[in-house]
Amino acid sequence: MMPLPRLYAIADASFGDPVRNAEMLFHGGARLVQVRNKKGSARELLQQVERILSFAPIDSHVIVDDRVDVALIAAAGGVHLGQTDLPAIDARRILGLARIIGFSTHNFEQALHADRLPVDYIAVGPIFPTATKENPDPVVGLQTLARICKTVRKPVVAIGIENAVEVLHAGASSIAVIRDVLDSPDVHSQVQRWIQLLNVA
Repeated sequence: MMPLPRLYAIADASFGDPVRNAEMLFHGGARLVQVRNKKGSARELLQQVERILSFAPIDSHVIVDDRVDVALIAAAGGVHLGQTDLPAIDARRILGLARIIGFSTHNFEQALHADRLPVDYIAVGPIFPTATKENPDPVVGLQTLARICKTVRKPVVAIGIENAVEVLHAGASSIAVIRDVLDSPDVHSQVQRWIQLLNVA
């Protein structure tokens, strides 16, 4: 797997058409985009992922949220698994070694467990309070994030762009962002701004 880019962009259907969102994210310079459509059908998500793959830059990765079957059929770059999704070991059997598998965690114990799984990166969060999810998980905080980053071997993606510099200094390899970019009136420029900020942090 390539090193994770500092900006882990998410094209979430809650913020409009994920195909259009992904197009703007890539145009702004994002090189890893997760496609998320929690309320859509598998068929709808598959169609969206296939459309995104048709224009994704050759040096980029398209990650499918939750759905291993969609990632496999679309030949996407990988899948991102939550705590209640298909077990990581089964996802790895299905997708093989070449695809990226990420895994969401929300506390120190879950992150330690994820470090033993056949996944490529560990998402941790939310680091700070979030308005993106209807039922957010408890806040992890910078202190626990730093402890996780010092303990696990896999790269860590911190969920939430708030206090980005401090999050990177705590040891995160990448920062996942949705609202701050997709709510912007100029997504292209906002992506560029965050990439520049994160790359010098």
